[in-house]
Amino acid sequence: MYQKENLTYSSLEPYISDRTLSIHYNNHYLKYLKNLNDLLLKENYNFKYTKEELFNHIDEFNISSRDKILFNLGGVVNHELYFYNISDLKNNIPVGSIKKEIDEYYGNYETFKKEFKKMALELVGSGYTYLVINKNKELQIINMSNQESPYMYGMIPIIALDLWEHAYYLDYQNNKEKYIDTFFEIIDFNKINNLYEKEKNKI
Repeated sequence: MYQKENLTYSSLEPYISDRTLSIHYNNHYLKYLKNLNDLLLKENYNFKYTKEELFNHIDEFNISSRDKILFNLGGVVNHELYFYNISDLKNNIPVGSIKKEIDEYYGNYETFKKEFKKMALELVGSGYTYLVINKNKELQIINMSNQESPYMYGMIPIIALDLWEHAYYLDYQNNKEKYIDTFFEIIDFNKINNLYEKEKNKI
């Protein structure tokens, strides 16, 4: 079965409350993981692919199960990337290759943040705002609804901002803009740069 990814921090106070973090991780992420494993076990799946690879092999499952598998698979990988992207280490300034690429595509980090925030505020309903490596190996900011994943469309996500209400409502109510600003206080570009270096040549 697919195993859970553990958090590398115990608290993100005062930016994200411990209660929100606990509910988000234990009640939402782990539920998606359990649902995914249960669905795959019913399909007699042998877990031979990584979770990311599984998107490209969905046609190996019964057609009646595919939508549920994709929804819960998206719920797992999207949450894992979101939790990976943030930390309590104050590494919220771009470094290394990702800094170079952000500067190249957006001019500077402040412009990138404005573009990312603008896109996030345009998302209708539940979903995520991503920074992805697109099919042309370029950085691109995109929105996706519900638990869709960029992997479904041949893109590799590097940053995921969870914009489902369970990610922020207890702390910020309907002030999504403040939550988005807070995300940039706890984003960890050391980890993001490591991920970018690992993934940038895979497409």
